[in-house]
Amino acid sequence: MDFRLTEEQQQFAGSLRRWIEDNYSFEQRNTIIHSPAGVSDSAWQALTELGATALPIPADADGLDGTPTDMLVVMQELGRGLVVEPYFATVLGAEFLKRCGGHPILAQVANGRAKLACALQEAQSRHDLFDVLATASATPDGGYILNGKKTAVIHGAQADALIVLARTAHTQRSIDGLSLFLVRADAAGLARTDYRSFDGQRAADVTLDNVQVAAADVLGQAGAAWDVLEAVADHGVALLCAEALGLMDATNTATLEYLKTRQQFGVPIGTFQVLQHRMADMYMHLEQARSITTLAIAKLAATNPVERRQKVSAAKVRVGEAMKYIGQHSIQLHGGMGMTNEMPVSHYFKRMTAIELTLGDTDHHLARFIAQPSFMPSSSPAPATV
Repeated sequence: MDFRLTEEQQQFAGSLRRWIEDNYSFEQRNTIIHSPAGVSDSAWQALTELGATALPIPADADGLDGTPTDMLVVMQELGRGLVVEPYFATVLGAEFLKRCGGHPILAQVANGRAKLACALQEAQSRHDLFDVLATASATPDGGYILNGKKTAVIHGAQADALIVLARTAHTQRSIDGLSLFLVRADAAGLARTDYRSFDGQRAADVTLDNVQVAAADVLGQAGAAWDVLEAVADHGVALLCAEALGLMDATNTATLEYLKTRQQFGVPIGTFQVLQHRMADMYMHLEQARSITTLAIAKLAATNPVERRQKVSAAKVRVGEAMKYIGQHSIQLHGGMGMTNEMPVSHYFKRMTAIELTLGDTDHHLARFIAQPSFMPSSSPAPATV
């Protein structure tokens, strides 16, 4: 299998990188994250014009029908530039809509007129997405009434519509009885509390108080959302790993430049052999993370879900280890300055830490990897979770 990027993918990556360098500097990013909105309308418009919002959308919804590898290119560049716009939340929401048979709002996503967010997790859920207390009660017209609370919804207050996970049957931690709904941001009974997270992104706590959802906004088959939920979560994990590659690459570059300029005993500290060895180790962590992420991206379309789960969880584990090593050592090599908000490296590490905690941390995915039948075929593994 050829994992090299095509000429078109390289050109697209170059266009994104040039836009970030020219219009999304570290100083401009700081201005955006400290603004009341926490995001930039002009930056979102630029991403739309570059084709990033249309890339993952099907052609029949005015999109470009991009592949997961195309998305890897985009996420790497957004990670490298520390972009805080609601792109990941939107494309993850779009993936739900695609896997549930499509929806008219996808065309609005493609042309940048609609942003999405995914209200999946709850206070007690931690990394178990099937742990759901929010309820959905059927109405005579085929719709539902939603009640419950969702926490730490990435860009939940910036979204025009939310993909909401609720329970239509069974008990709290059952994978059966789960359903997905599209809820408009202006729906009566929907309340969102917006706040800035430690990595500069925005998140929101969402309350659903007798929110009515029409039959047309029930996504897929009611009560049978688990397979879609798990597959989309794996898709999201792979995209986060791709973003982490850009972050780690930028971190290594910034650290190397610092070692070349910071002097001690009259020479650049980068001439010290022990620090050269440290940089070599950081580079190897990045390249190993890149290899497993590329494989995980390629396996998102695997017909065997066990193979997809295995490769995605392996990628999250290896990327998590790499982020920890590169982040901690880059801070150490920068000295005390590396901890300050004035240095980009501290922001890279904060974002990497947030990625580690999103859609399952390293320990969670290590346990999930071990639980797959292909790991211990002679045993009776526990049910796979996301």
